Parts: sequence; C-alpha cells; structure tokens
Amino acid sequence: MGDVTADSVTLSLLMEARDTVRGSPLGVVHTPMVCWCQTSLPPPPVPCNIHIKLENMQKTGSFKIRGVANQFARRPKGGHFVTMSAGNYGKAFAYASKHYGSKGKVVMPETAPLSRSALIQEFGVEVERVPTSCLMKVVDSCVRNDDMTFLHSYDDLDLIAGHASLGLEVLEAVPDPDVVVVCCGGGGLLAGVAAALRLSGSSRTRIYGVEPEGACTMYQSFLEERPVAMETKSIASGLAPPSAGSLPYQLCRRHVDQIVLVSDEEIRAAVSALYRSGLVVEPSGAAAFAAVLAGDRIPDLAGRSVVCILSGGNMGKDELARFPD
Repeated sequence: MGDVTADSVTLSLLMEARDTVRGSPLGVVHTPMVCWCQTSLPPPPVPCNIHIKLENMQKTGSFKIRGVANQFARRPKGGHFVTMSAGNYGKAFAYASKHYGSKGKVVMPETAPLSRSALIQEFGVEVERVPTSCLMKVVDSCVRNDDMTFLHSYDDLDLIAGHASLGLEVLEAVPDPDVVVVCCGGGGLLAGVAAALRLSGSSRTRIYGVEPEGACTMYQSFLEERPVAMETKSIASGLAPPSAGSLPYQLCRRHVDQIVLVSDEEIRAAVSALYRSGLVVEPSGAAAFAAVLAGDRIPDLAGRSVVCILSGGNMGKDELARFPD
C-alpha cells in the first residue's frame, strides 16, 4: 500500500469518490433502504427499529461495483488487470473490464461455487481456480511474468473510498443511527462504511463488523493488533480471504467498535429466513443479518435505530438448493 494510511482517508476524498460512483457509466444503483416492519420477516428477536439496506439489488448483484467504479475511473482505459476474488468482486471487475475495453483475469479460490466462475467468464474475463493459500502467489506471477496490473479486491484506497458511498447513502436515509452492522471479509466494505460514518460526524453510532467463525481474519487481527493471515473456511466464501487487508485493518481499528462472529449454521438460517420473505441474499451478504437475527450478538439493541446491510445476492440455483426452506 506504499505510504497510504488511515490518515489518507478524508471526508473530501470520500465525497469525491461518491460523486465518481454516482456518475459512473457502470450504472451504480442508489439501493433501497426498507424498514424490517415493512417486510414479511418475522419480528426481530430484540424489539428495535431496524432498517435494511438492500445492496443485494445493486448492479452486478453486490456492493462491489461501488469500489470497482472508483478504481476503474482512476486507471487507464484498455489496461491489462489481474485480481483475486471469490466471486462478487470478480463479477464487478469483469463487468467493468468489458465496459472499459480492458483485458482481465480473476484468480479464484477453488472453494468458490462454480456458478461464480461462469458468471465472470460470461464477460470475457479469464478465470483461474487455485487453493486459497496460493491466491497471491498466482497473482504475483501474473504481474511479474505477464506484465499485468494488480487491482486488489479489498486492500486499495480507491476501492475503499468507492465503498464509502454506501455509508454516505445510509446517512441520507437514516441520519443518526444508533447501530450499523456490516459484514467483513478482507475489510474493504466495513472500512469504507465506518470511515464515511465517522468522518461525517456520527461519533455516537456503534459500528459492528461481522465475520464467520471459520474465517475470522479481522477479529484475529484486532486481537493481535496487526493484520493477520490464516487458513479460512466458511459457507460464506466471499468473507473468507486469506488475510485481512492492511488499510482496512487500520481504518477498522480507528472507526469500528467491535468485530463479532457468526456460525455457518446461523448464516444458513439467515439466508433461509430472507429467502422465505422474498429476498435472495447469498451467505456472505447475509452475515450482518445473521448477527442481528441471533439476538445476543450485538449488545444493547432494544429500542435502538439499527441499520443492517445486506451486501450481496449472487446465488445460483446450485447454491440455493443447499438451504432449508
């Protein structure tokens, strides 16, 4: 990341990125925010006023297009890029590559659903599936041997600033939330949303990141006070990168109150509950909802104004079939 630190992230930088995202030719959507009480979901386990941000309705099916829109706007057209992704960033990256006439390659963990690979390849981008522990090794080889430029899927200033547009949208709909709950993988979304809230003056808002128990890189990073790498495994493959990002870690330590963990079983239950209510949300996109649904994971929710982000809805029929009705 060079000399980029948490101090590099300013409100003016985030506002500029928001304008870039809103004006992007990629067609980024200002997604809806709905009250839990306006859905057919069962009552929340703790009585409170919950607002659900439907980023599963975003272009390319997840929040990732926000960061990608800002990344590609600041890169030369027609470049030759490589990235690593379990699916959602890869899909947004492939969509942008096709629009901008860039060549691209996505290195995917072999644990990612095959349907994700197919979605990316439809945009004319090459996919290589490798063990999670080999992701960066393959990316480095592409940069060194094939003269490709690496676009990081979560540890990148332009990306995080683009993701911050989601946090600024949250404040437009709910200006003073008591609690905001966001999923966390490498930390790019959580870092961007948290920075947007804090730098906009939301000092009293409690911000929680949610990770799977089997892929708790940011949780462990908080404990060790440094970004860590570890073996990860979860049904939420998009939240299971091999390490926490350096810049995301810095921003999360500065702006996030706590990282909480949910089990794969709780994520499955969340996906099923959302689906029964007419919302298609993938496991990675449902982690924050799983923490709210658990009732005891986020402290002091009773009577509070809560925002829960559903971060993505890219789930093929092969994945849906594995969830209980």
